[in-house]
Amino acid sequence: MAGFEPGGERLTVASATSGAGLHALLRSLVATLPRADRWRIAVYVALSLAAALAGALAAILLVPLVQPGARLPFEGRWFPASIGAGGRTAAFTGVTAAFALLRWQASRLGARLTGRYGMRLRCQVHARLVAADIGPLADASSAEIANVLTYNTEIVVQGFSALQQLLVAGVTAAISLSLAFWVSPPLLLLAPPLGILALLASRFHGREQVEVSRRYVADMTRLFWHSEDFPRRLRHVRSFGREDAESDSWSEVSAALAHGYARQLELIASGRLVLELLAVGGIAVLFLLAQGWHGIDRGALIAVCLLLGRLLPYLVSTRQSLQQMRSAAPAFALWQRYMRTPGAVAPAATTRPTLPACGIHVGRIHVSPPLPGIDFGDLVMRPGELVLIRGDSGIGKSSLVDVLAGMARPVVFDVDIQGRRIDYDAYRAYVAHGAYVSQSVRPWQATIGDCLRWAAPAATDEELHGVLRDVGLDKRLETALHDNSSRLSGGELQRLLLAQVILHEPTVAVLDEATGALDAASELAVLSAVKRRLPRALLLVVSHREGVAVLADHCVTIGPTFRSIVPSRAGA
Repeated sequence: MAGFEPGGERLTVASATSGAGLHALLRSLVATLPRADRWRIAVYVALSLAAALAGALAAILLVPLVQPGARLPFEGRWFPASIGAGGRTAAFTGVTAAFALLRWQASRLGARLTGRYGMRLRCQVHARLVAADIGPLADASSAEIANVLTYNTEIVVQGFSALQQLLVAGVTAAISLSLAFWVSPPLLLLAPPLGILALLASRFHGREQVEVSRRYVADMTRLFWHSEDFPRRLRHVRSFGREDAESDSWSEVSAALAHGYARQLELIASGRLVLELLAVGGIAVLFLLAQGWHGIDRGALIAVCLLLGRLLPYLVSTRQSLQQMRSAAPAFALWQRYMRTPGAVAPAATTRPTLPACGIHVGRIHVSPPLPGIDFGDLVMRPGELVLIRGDSGIGKSSLVDVLAGMARPVVFDVDIQGRRIDYDAYRAYVAHGAYVSQSVRPWQATIGDCLRWAAPAATDEELHGVLRDVGLDKRLETALHDNSSRLSGGELQRLLLAQVILHEPTVAVLDEATGALDAASELAVLSAVKRRLPRALLLVVSHREGVAVLADHCVTIGPTFRSIVPSRAGA
């Protein structure tokens, strides 16, 4: 399938366990940001830098309060040495308040950035799917697409939030270590070995974390499969008396998700434990070193310990953020895979040409898949006529009408209009103003009126009532579509969709099993109304019922041998 590389997701996820893979993931995340949000992130970093500086300064100002007589490293230059305890307390309080306000403002900006990022990811992948070529999407599972549009994006957003936390941790660490080195350079001789140990700890269980996350994304897609169209699924399960098997299958997926979620938290906790033990050991070694090293000022020792102590929660959050980044890798790879879905090429014509009365002559159209393909041709399709397409299930009728509706490019396309051969792009311009209704589509609007106005925003209420009468739907415009007390049946929903078709006044209307929920007599009545109300439209109807042939101007049978006949009808 074009645009969907088998195994590509697994390779991307596996590479995320390495430093280069994590760097590539960071680059990919940043690449999804527009320029305006990159400037906002720069402001976020600046606020975080100011907050880190205020927090480190507050830690230093605390030293003379807990160790009377201790001198600050900047006393006499930026801070008066003669200031009393009240002044020192006021300075500490003011700087601490500034730290809290700056951190609060940075958190607010970070929350807005995260919210905008999630909205943009969903909008981008949805827009890509809406503009995608029908062919590649035909092989994609609806459960996976639903996952990409919903929960999967949440995981990526968590990774973006973790990236923000990493920026804060990095800025805070840089400020705290710089001030600690300024206060007492000898006490920071342990920083390089502690940094190496922290780096090793950050990679602790990294590969397992990515593998667990990949399985979690796959299990969530399985859960979507179990949740799709639940009422219909329940009827099927209950009719076979397989409720226990259904519950067992659901429990299996839920148990896998529970294990994956618990294991992710366990790995995060294990990494946090390693970092905390390293921090405790480092501070203990620092105290031992200070006691045995003559000339170390106790006030400087306290200041350095306070500065390094500020890093402990950031070390823990850094570990957790790295794990979240790794967890986001498979979700982001799945999002990218759908973003690479090839798009459908829009018709090049700037104005919509009118379908001529002489119609379109189809010499030959070859469609594949399904393999080995189907041939369709030697047929003239004229406005106002109904072409009935029949054939066995799975033989390729839907693939053929996708081509005729201008939604999928065929392998061979030999068509002419008024003796002039046209290519597929030109054909698509003729049928661009179309309407396509398939058997499984259900309206998603709130009311019947909303559904009809979606198809024809300028229609009046009188026109809406009139089209409802034409399709035999005796309902009010205010009737809710998803309320248990007024829910429409399958046949009523199909009538409503056909009312949309009439209001839209398409050039080509494709009805792919769009009347299957109606009885035979109702089907003929509704199709007759559609044909009467759309005298300038070409109607392509896919149906298994032989009775529809009485309305058809052409009956096309798709099978091992293509056959097109013009039926004889009484009164024709």
